[in-house]
Amino acid sequence: MRNRPKRTGNARSNGDRMDKFPQVKQFLGYLEGGRGASPHTIRNYGTDLREFFAFLNGRSLAQVDTLVIRSFLAHLKSRGHSRATVSRKVSSLRSFFKYLAREDHLGSNPVLGISTPKREKKLPQFLDLSEVTNLLEAPSGETWEGKRDRSILETLYSSGVRVSELVGLNRGDIDLLTSLLRIRGKGKKERIVPIGEKAVRAIRDYFDSFPPALRKKNEGPETPVFLNRSGSRLTDRSVRRLIVKYARQISLKAGISPHTLRHTFATHLLDRGADLRSVQELLGHTNLSTTQIYTHVTTRRLQEAYAQAHPRAQRR
Repeated sequence: MRNRPKRTGNARSNGDRMDKFPQVKQFLGYLEGGRGASPHTIRNYGTDLREFFAFLNGRSLAQVDTLVIRSFLAHLKSRGHSRATVSRKVSSLRSFFKYLAREDHLGSNPVLGISTPKREKKLPQFLDLSEVTNLLEAPSGETWEGKRDRSILETLYSSGVRVSELVGLNRGDIDLLTSLLRIRGKGKKERIVPIGEKAVRAIRDYFDSFPPALRKKNEGPETPVFLNRSGSRLTDRSVRRLIVKYARQISLKAGISPHTLRHTFATHLLDRGADLRSVQELLGHTNLSTTQIYTHVTTRRLQEAYAQAHPRAQRR
């Protein structure tokens, strides 16, 4: 029977282990300042590294070699992690040890001989037009929070922005006269994204409904667009929660998230004749190959429509 590494008792003991490795704090600071990584990305890196240090169970970084990395991956597999999760953790370790080697904290990089597991090819989940319409109309239009939530949903579907990009919007990033948003994407790259008339109307309605106490806090160009009850910037986690709430309210399928609206945005554009390059720019994808996943979705739908409608499509 194989000896498994001891499990840590709680999050605090994991944090204590992290404290023994000041390079981790330096690395996360580098991600934020040097590479402009989002808070969500930095959290993911921190989570992955905490799990790795818990696995090390007291061993030093100097003791980490390729065999230790392979043992960690086997440990993840034994705990039922998906290929996508394991791939992300390998990516986190690769970036971390590459940083250590570059900063001369390590003599060699133990992840160099490790290949990333191939991910399962999953088509992105999206909503059809009736489903997304029902979701956009789910928030009540009578309250300030309801108008805020509707403007959030309309903006996500109208622009295809990531949830981190949405909550990062400031008043100065929105031009309602020209229906344009200035988006700060991954790596702090900026792009201009149009939004539709219904999204503009929903945002105007939301702004007009501000309670007096919040209105005073939300006048300058650097103030957040989407606020919580206390007048602070809404978090991406809060947006995820409200989307799940409205999805359940109208009995949508499970697993709906802000990214579902991003997938829906791209799929509906391609379904209606938009070219792939334009969709790539709107989504802020660096590589066209990332956007091409949506062509598989539209191709599959065309095949299904053909099989159902053409008199000679059915195999006998």
